[in-house]
Amino acid sequence: MEAFLVSTGIVALGEIGDKTQLLALVLAARFQKPVPIIAGILVATLANHALAGFFGNLIRTLVSPAVSTWLVALSFFAVAAWALLPDKLDDDAPPPATRWGIFGVTVAAFFVAEIGDKTQVATVLLAAKYSPLWPVVVGTTVGMLLANVPVVLLGSRFADRLPLRAARIGAALLFLGMAVWVGFRGVG
Repeated sequence: MEAFLVSTGIVALGEIGDKTQLLALVLAARFQKPVPIIAGILVATLANHALAGFFGNLIRTLVSPAVSTWLVALSFFAVAAWALLPDKLDDDAPPPATRWGIFGVTVAAFFVAEIGDKTQVATVLLAAKYSPLWPVVVGTTVGMLLANVPVVLLGSRFADRLPLRAARIGAALLFLGMAVWVGFRGVG
């Protein structure tokens, strides 16, 4: 249960103001059909975070626990610093095409946007820390949905009122806390 709760909390907070949350806002404003967008976010996140989780598990099996502890702690520290940087969508990027439908566009866009994103990196780190893998993947997916579903449902109406700076600072503090906790407690 700890792996699920920690994974959910870290990703939900880390996702606020992230480029994929901005992508959810753009998709919601453009298509105004929340069900296929939310379903696309779910499928893309499950696929992306399952791959990230498998990679994290692989790291845990290939690296000694002592080295793994320091790698995870240092990585959480790096993600904490990264969380302080605001994400922006490219203003020059063309709007997503709809030949795959809203669901397909959302799956493809979210899967690609998550590659190398801080929430994907967090999933790798959490999977390296926790076993079994499924609570981490389910937790990070739930965290992604907790952060993005309200954005999709509310659309652009409240986008300018979100306290993104405070959320980034909170996410950074959470990742910093995880770095310290893993550093002192260890991975195993």
